[in-house]
Amino acid sequence: MISLDTFARIAREEYERLPQEFRALTGEIQIRVADWPTDEALDELGLEHPLDLLGLFEGVGLTEGSAFGETGRLPNRIWLYRRPILAFREEGDDTLEAVIRHVLIHEIGHHFGLSDDDMYAIDDAED
Repeated sequence: MISLDTFARIAREEYERLPQEFRALTGEIQIRVADWPTDEALDELGLEHPLDLLGLFEGVGLTEGSAFGETGRLPNRIWLYRRPILAFREEGDDTLEAVIRHVLIHEIGHHFGLSDDDMYAIDDAED
């Protein structure tokens, strides 16, 4: 099985391949990898099984933040859940990189109010 470190490296590479205008939405962002989502994340989203959650965006959109910054606020963060992503990947024909890219776009896009069509256009874009 692919290690957490290798998975995190692929995630960073895929994030860097996203269009700059799209990445700019996130501000300073951390990409974190865990094997499984936490029980708290599942409960908050009303999900029963950890395989149902591939990723999670935590943070504040640029339009929601203060022009003067906020002390004590955590940076924007995307969690990618390795075991659910690997299980999802096994069920389809996409590469691991393509699945990670899709999850990154989905988490960022929904948090910033992009439509599914907008996200598919970004996902299909070649940089």
